[in-house]
Amino acid sequence: MSERSQKVSITANPPHITVNPPHIVEIPKHNAVLPDAPYALWESGELHDLLLLPHDGTRVEIIGGEIVVSPAPVVPHANIIQDISDALVKARLMDPAYPWVSSQGTNLTRIMTGDGYIPDLLVMAQDVRTAAAKAHAPGFMPDEVEMVVEVTSPSRSALDRPPADPHSETGRTKWSGYAQVKIAYYLLVDRSPKAAKTTLYSIPAQDSSAYLHEESWPFGETIRLPEPFDIEVDTSLWEPWKS
Repeated sequence: MSERSQKVSITANPPHITVNPPHIVEIPKHNAVLPDAPYALWESGELHDLLLLPHDGTRVEIIGGEIVVSPAPVVPHANIIQDISDALVKARLMDPAYPWVSSQGTNLTRIMTGDGYIPDLLVMAQDVRTAAAKAHAPGFMPDEVEMVVEVTSPSRSALDRPPADPHSETGRTKWSGYAQVKIAYYLLVDRSPKAAKTTLYSIPAQDSSAYLHEESWPFGETIRLPEPFDIEVDTSLWEPWKS
């Protein structure tokens, strides 16, 4: 192992082979040796290939210092993301001066030391997205983003929610990371049957890595995002995942 090599722990979602009779193949946490720090490889775009991951929508993130691999979102998950994006597009069609646009599946860098996320949706000003495209940027910086959106999945929902113990230095989640870098708004769509609601977190406190305010809407109720977005999102077709 070279001086810069890193031995890391990798967490991956277990694949399910849906044939008759069903066979479930579980892939446990395992170790790999990398030529550099995981975050450096993630930011350079090399980590995905070094882990021999398929380019089929599979995402690799670093959350709480751990490499987390997730499959592409299923259709109901993707439809929710599209509904939120469409609401922003509708607002721009109604008012060409409306400033907000979105970007799906784009890297968000420099979250916390050693962490890098790929949110379901990023919301930023039009001029910010245009400038990033012209610069061929690999992703966005936190201070370029006004709101992040995450939709939970059965195997990774805890990583999107507030940590069980917000005061603990371990078990930090994306919620903690977004608050620490002071992203103004975090919209969390929780598809768990026990939740089935959308929560808008705001007023990030950098010192405690926490959001101080929240407002929620159950599935089926129209989401009314306040200023500066001032949009409505229809959730009548949103459903929790199957238990």
